[in-house]
Amino acid sequence: MSTPRLPTLRESLVPVGCLMLFIALAVLDLKALPEIAVISPLLRALASVPYFGSLLQASIPTQIPLVAAATVAAVMALRLGWRWADIERSFLDGIKLSLGACLILMVVGMLIGTWIASGIVPMLIVYGLKLISPHYFLVATCACCAVVSLATGSSWTTAGTVGIAFIGIGTGLGVPLPMVAGAIISGAYFGDKMSPLSDTTNLAPAVAGSELFEHVRHMAYTTMPSMLIALGLYWIIGLNYGNDTTSLDTVQTITATLSSSYAISPWLLVPPVLILVMVVLRVPALPAVLIGAVLGGVFATIFQGTSLASALDIAYNGVKAETGVKAVDELLSRGGMSSMFGTIGIILCAMCFGGVMEKSGMLATIAAAILRLAKGTGGLITATLATCIGSNIVAPDQYLAIVVPGRMYREAYQKAGLHPKNLSRALEDSGTITSPLIPWNSCGAFMFATLGVFPLAYAPYAFLNLLNPIISAIYGWTGWTIEKLPEAKKPDVI
Repeated sequence: MSTPRLPTLRESLVPVGCLMLFIALAVLDLKALPEIAVISPLLRALASVPYFGSLLQASIPTQIPLVAAATVAAVMALRLGWRWADIERSFLDGIKLSLGACLILMVVGMLIGTWIASGIVPMLIVYGLKLISPHYFLVATCACCAVVSLATGSSWTTAGTVGIAFIGIGTGLGVPLPMVAGAIISGAYFGDKMSPLSDTTNLAPAVAGSELFEHVRHMAYTTMPSMLIALGLYWIIGLNYGNDTTSLDTVQTITATLSSSYAISPWLLVPPVLILVMVVLRVPALPAVLIGAVLGGVFATIFQGTSLASALDIAYNGVKAETGVKAVDELLSRGGMSSMFGTIGIILCAMCFGGVMEKSGMLATIAAAILRLAKGTGGLITATLATCIGSNIVAPDQYLAIVVPGRMYREAYQKAGLHPKNLSRALEDSGTITSPLIPWNSCGAFMFATLGVFPLAYAPYAFLNLLNPIISAIYGWTGWTIEKLPEAKKPDVI
């Protein structure tokens, strides 16, 4: 039996190019074409082509272009000499990596549904609307999510709990939801990145060969400036809101509707506080969130008079709010395990694509080509950042975006005489931080399902996530905070 050959760079880029094209066809909105002066005439011409033009007019689920791209990658792998059994195994291996995320997604769906039905989310919204001014709402949202995520080490738990409450508060205050979601993402990923409790914060130094706390201290040089700039931008943007009576009327309407529809009590703070305590005590995320979902169902029966059968139905199908106020109904009609199935489908399809790209060596070929272009310390760190971001796109999971580049570049950093913590920082400055900005990445899909805002809509306002890789690259080129290996630990150059 012949051994599969290594792919060329051109062959490796074919599935990536197809993925970009298929995703563009799926998410492109022709109504926005007049704003794209250069390419809109071409796209309008393509829209008039029979059959092909209908793709630009239709709303295509993201799962379909991902399956199509995975098919192209599989065909390319067959061309390289891989057997179908190996390709199918790569699909399954990719899916296995995402099963933990899928389980958490289903349980978070249950938690959102039961927390709305129990009055926990309405209570947080009511208290938030009373306490937070629109002028500093975005700053408060980002800072609060950063504290919660820093304490829990989980951006997903942060978004699935206080995140959905801030979405509701932002709706009441009249702040555009993409801005609110951007502030939530920035805060959540600050804590996820800097907390020693975070899985990615532990994974990056393990892959790079550095130590956990020196890794965290080294990340502070890039992450803290990014966060301070982000908070400043949120404060400036927030000054544009809260100056009219419309937002005040909306706040009063939402507060009155929620207060009349739900029994609001401070006792409803018990489940959120309990979840935070469990996560701080390093209880695994899945049982902690499941306990929170169960408590939500119990509190729904106690405080809102919901029957046990209705609570179980809400845990699966979510809440269908009928308060008579459209804004409130749209806000609360969400949650349930079934609401996450579409997102799980995106993750599974994306991981099939990522699995065959890694197994066939196409991902490694692309990374190696990037590395060849790297010149000096700045080029090496920039190459690492670019590879991690590309991995989040091509092998759409943040763990792969940390592990694969980390394995590839570890030796290159050693040969360059750079301390491993430079590599671990670069992995997190790009692999962790950009994952929620990619719609088909497991993190982006989760945030979309949880917050209800499409990643490409909130991405321009996720300031921390956008700034962090840029600042990291600047440090690489200037040499600031870049630490060399001690002379005794430098590898011998042959």
